[in-house]
This record gives sequence, C-alpha cells and structure tokens, in this order.
Amino acid sequence: MVFFANCREKFLLVILAVFLLCSTEIQAKSRVPITDTEIREKKNECYSDIQSGMWGEQCQSSKVATENCALRCLSPICYELIYESDPLEEGEKDFTRSSEYKYCMHKVSLGENLDGIRGTFDM
Repeated sequence: MVFFANCREKFLLVILAVFLLCSTEIQAKSRVPITDTEIREKKNECYSDIQSGMWGEQCQSSKVATENCALRCLSPICYELIYESDPLEEGEKDFTRSSEYKYCMHKVSLGENLDGIRGTFDM
C-alpha cells in the first residue's frame, strides 16, 4: 500500500513538473514586446538614479559617461552585447548600434535568443 502511495505521489509530481514546464514555455512566447514609451520611462528612471549618485561619480563626469551608464542601467545584457567593447564617445551619434540596442531590448522583452544581434543593421 505504501508503495502505491509513493508511486502516485511521484506520478503527480511528474505531471505537475510537465505542466509547469509547458506553461512557462507558453508564457514566454506570449510576452508583449517592450514599447518605446516603456523604454523612455525606464531610461528616465536610470538618469534619475545616475544623478542621485547611485551609479558613482564616473557616471556623472560627462554627458557621454552619463549616456553610457544609462544604457547599461536600462539593459545590462544589451549594453554588454552592443556597447561594452566600444562605448559611445563625445559627440558620437551611432544610429546602427542604437538600432541594434533597441532591437536587443525588444528581443529580451520577448524572451528570445540574442544571437546575431550585432551586425543586424550594418549597411
């Protein structure tokens, strides 16, 4: 009798585990992509954190330092992929990397793979 109780408990645990795995996969695929408004709001929160000193003095040393820190704050993984090896410089407007960064944030919000982000918008 104890044997059957243990088997039944194990069977229920397996069923529960399968259900949880399936529901997580379905949930990940049904996420809503981040909007420009959400990005702007989060970036403004990052600027506030930087101005309050939470990111250290190096993030307040110049406009470009503040922008690099805001990009890192907004999405550390996307910053690492797009900007970390070559941060923005004073006066630089890099529309290609900006598009790659935004595309990366879109993919992150959907829980998608980030392979191939770099170079997606190269002309």
